Amino acid sequence: MAGAVAEVRQIYAELATRPIERSCTRLQACCRFRLTGRTPFLTKGEALVAAKACRATGRKQLPPRTDGTCPLLDDASGRCLIYHDRPFGCRTHFCAAAGGPYARREVADLIQRLEKVDAQLGGDGASALPHALREALR
Repeated sequence: MAGAVAEVRQIYAELATRPIERSCTRLQACCRFRLTGRTPFLTKGEALVAAKACRATGRKQLPPRTDGTCPLLDDASGRCLIYHDRPFGCRTHFCAAAGGPYARREVADLIQRLEKVDAQLGGDGASALPHALREALR
């Protein structure tokens, strides 16, 4: 499992080196899934990275959300609890303020690597962030 976490973090690091113009201003609009109609999907490896980061904040479970907001958005600060370890979908999302979505062709190789890690972990494909993270926290 440690190898999978390291591989996912390497994929995130490689994404950060790509010459794709991005500027996340942390407006948190993308964290309001019900408003945007979009929820990031995580592979098993991504969920493990997110769960590890979530545990590092002292949390062992996700807060219940009924408003369609990401469970990783801190109510007090309005910030992502795991921003440094946020999932791939959060890094490449559709936010116009950050520069719009990445074109799939720009990141297809990284997505394939995430899918390979998922298969190695016995995953069955990506699932919605709240579900994937709850499963990884178990």
